[in-house]
Amino acid sequence: MTISESLVLPSGTVVAGVGNTILSDDGAGVHAARLLQADGRIPKGATILDGGTLGLELAPYLSEASRVLLLDAADSGAAPGTLTRMTGAALLASAGGRSVHSLGVADLVAALALMSAGPQDIILLGVQPSNTHIGTSLSAEVEAALPRLVDAALAQLARWAASSDSGLDG
Repeated sequence: MTISESLVLPSGTVVAGVGNTILSDDGAGVHAARLLQADGRIPKGATILDGGTLGLELAPYLSEASRVLLLDAADSGAAPGTLTRMTGAALLASAGGRSVHSLGVADLVAALALMSAGPQDIILLGVQPSNTHIGTSLSAEVEAALPRLVDAALAQLARWAASSDSGLDG
């Protein structure tokens, strides 16, 4: 039995991969979302979006979701390929939201706080980029980290599915 057959997420769970795929590692979130979309282990009820470079224009697609999982290149200062996990609240508290974009994911999270009808559980899963220069190839470190990023996303979705079954937040 796959995860998708055993776990069901509540409606309103959205995964958005963000980044620019022509700026090398900046596109890691989009690449991860594409891999996740093709993964047979994705729980039922999850919507996967390629958010690309939409930035704040992504807000209407996420504002009605009760749970939002963002996948992105995130500058944590760690070694390239290192994974990072942050809550929406932590993103709002951090300067620039650790995103490699000039208008960061923290700005999107702030907009969602204003637009959403109810509370949202927001998680960012990021990977430390090595190179964000013009190019369509990921660095070796980030390419190697993508399967771990997808597995981390699946684990977060499984936690949310389990917490919706038990009535607890995850």
